[in-house]
Amino acid sequence: MDSPLETVEAQDSLVKQRGHFVFLSLILAQAAHSIEEYVTRLFEVFAPARFVSSLISHDLARGFLVFNAALVTFGLWCWAVPVRSGWHAARGLVWFWAILELGNGVGHSAVALSRGGYFPGVVTAPLLLLFAGWLMILQARDSFDGASTSSSADE
Repeated sequence: MDSPLETVEAQDSLVKQRGHFVFLSLILAQAAHSIEEYVTRLFEVFAPARFVSSLISHDLARGFLVFNAALVTFGLWCWAVPVRSGWHAARGLVWFWAILELGNGVGHSAVALSRGGYFPGVVTAPLLLLFAGWLMILQARDSFDGASTSSSADE
């Protein structure tokens, strides 16, 4: 029979695995979102996307592709290294990504609603909202649980 400490450690491991899965899902949702934006040429209809793309290349499509490839690569690195390794900075990076993608999903949805039709990125925006919201719930729950378990684990 497992001791209470082993049971708590097993539950903590499952919670961490779930958080890692949700974070990776958020990054993969961003990859799908970037593909949708590229295929539907967001950089031609949205001034901020056009501006960022133009900073990278005179060819807006290429600039947009490079920027989004770098963004998704950074997200995958965040998942593979700081998050999975438990770096102290991981918590801040997870919050950064959750807030960024929540804003991204809300922004695309709001523009589509205001225009009364399709706007590039709106099809995958619900995935960003789902995974960002889920990640925020897990992070908030971990804050409360962490406050009570960290002091007992340190003793």
